[in-house]
Amino acid sequence: PFWISFADLMTALMTLFLVVMAVTLISITQSIPKTVEQEAIRRQDIKIVMGLLNAQSKPFEKVRVDESNYRIDLGEIVRFDSASSVISSEAGIFLRSDMPVLLKVKKYEQGRWIKRYVIEGFTDQDGSYTYNLRLSLDRSLNVICALIPKVGAEDSKSLTQSQLREIQELFLVGGFSFNSIMEDKAASRRVELKVEFWGVGEKEKADKKAMLLNKEFGAC
Repeated sequence: PFWISFADLMTALMTLFLVVMAVTLISITQSIPKTVEQEAIRRQDIKIVMGLLNAQSKPFEKVRVDESNYRIDLGEIVRFDSASSVISSEAGIFLRSDMPVLLKVKKYEQGRWIKRYVIEGFTDQDGSYTYNLRLSLDRSLNVICALIPKVGAEDSKSLTQSQLREIQELFLVGGFSFNSIMEDKAASRRVELKVEFWGVGEKEKADKKAMLLNKEFGAC
């Protein structure tokens, strides 16, 4: 009787295990197509976003948008002299005209996938790695600084406080030293923007914007 009862118990456990496995497999089978569909929508939306960035950057002849690698080269107007991170007044006006385009694209339905814009500074190979790391970071930082209205200066391209708030939420800076140098030294002393996107299932922290509400934009 003991062995018969033990066998019945094992049979019941095996049956329960099979039921659990069947339910799990059905759940997984149903969730995979949904995830694949969401990823397909995401990829299509990102393609549209990069196309919008390219199309709306056309008036700025120097800007080149790499739709495949999600990068934006700000062009020759935002180039730097050797060992300098100073942005010319002409480049500053250009930046205050171009950056609102990035904010505008973010407001499209497909723009919900945009996680952030990363401003990346580069240098030529002259000098040490750490020196150029600092220099490249200063170059990307000065792109942000060029967006801040100058006290007492009249500029029809000045950004509004609302736009500066959006830049505070969306933009980060980074320095790449002389990594990714080009054959032409002048072309190496450049700034590019990298567009980063949310993944399927990722969510922006709900308290992020609330945390930034009381933060001043600051000055350079």
